[in-house]
Amino acid sequence: MAGNTFGDLFRITTFGESHGKLMGVVVDGCPAGLHISSNQIQQELDRRKPSSEGFSTARKESDICEIVSGVFEGKSTGAPICILIPNKDQREKDYSELKDKFRPSHADYTYNKKFGFRDHRGGGRSSARETVARVAGAAIAKLILKQFGVSIIAYTKQIGEIALDKPYSEYELSLVYESVLKCPDKPKEEEMLQHIRKIKEEGDTLGGIIECVCTSVPAGLGEPVFSKLNADIAAGIFSIQTVKGVEFGEGFKSASMKGSEHNDVFIMEDSKIKTETNRSAGIQGGISNGMDVFFRVAFKPVSTLMMDQKTIASSGEAVDINPRGRHDVCVVPRATAIVEAMAALVLCDHLLKNQMSKMDSIIK
Repeated sequence: MAGNTFGDLFRITTFGESHGKLMGVVVDGCPAGLHISSNQIQQELDRRKPSSEGFSTARKESDICEIVSGVFEGKSTGAPICILIPNKDQREKDYSELKDKFRPSHADYTYNKKFGFRDHRGGGRSSARETVARVAGAAIAKLILKQFGVSIIAYTKQIGEIALDKPYSEYELSLVYESVLKCPDKPKEEEMLQHIRKIKEEGDTLGGIIECVCTSVPAGLGEPVFSKLNADIAAGIFSIQTVKGVEFGEGFKSASMKGSEHNDVFIMEDSKIKTETNRSAGIQGGISNGMDVFFRVAFKPVSTLMMDQKTIASSGEAVDINPRGRHDVCVVPRATAIVEAMAALVLCDHLLKNQMSKMDSIIK
């Protein structure tokens, strides 16, 4: 399994399984001298925890992190930073029935086909439990980005068919920190909650859309042609479990627009070059132009249903399956922290790469 590392200059390697002893991440490329504390990382991990409203998994992990290397007297040393997060609330018995059965739309069959073996306990390495390590590593990336004034916030834009109908600029996005569903529109949030409760009673699940907004991103980030900023963000986002689509700016809507409708006209504002509109989401030619970088992420419904489904056993026999474990009805609110994490990792990596883009930057 060779795909556990993400990034080039700022790089994370995650490890651990859903029902293993612990989860962890090694961060390479963090410059020495960055102030880092466990509390700063913990704040990000807490945002990923399940809600108490009943639509999230009943598995309650404290996710208390421990920095075991790379930080001394509150500062990064330049050495690899290793962060460990123990698993405390595993229940292997919930998965005993699944040992020889392939759950519909899970990674069971494909992992078994590729590796000839799989950890059936909650999906092992394929579980979204793995993302706790990403969030921990990205917390350090966010600390670096903060030094440059870059901020990232993701919010719930849609759950099922209930969607926010205004652009992000018309919402007070800081409200998501006080919101159960990470939604800045209170009336819509109430509709979403009622819908989630109804779907839960039916034993079914829901998907949705997250929008992520990155502000104060400096112009010049992106490495054409194969590491364009939008390409790397998309790669990071698509590595998140259950993601089925990513679009920047006008996205697929741009296919039905005319060029005169889609072009972002350059203007001077406060002695800076900006664009009058931002339909290209702050990225042109794969390079940031200084405007907000924003994108939307589509999440499929959770694949584990609280109802009988037909499937196939590893023997080839047709069987029924009805998982009795602890599962989310909708992962979208929790996934906002994960989307932010992947955006932070990419932006931090490109920020460091950009220091080598021209001699003037290197000589400084």
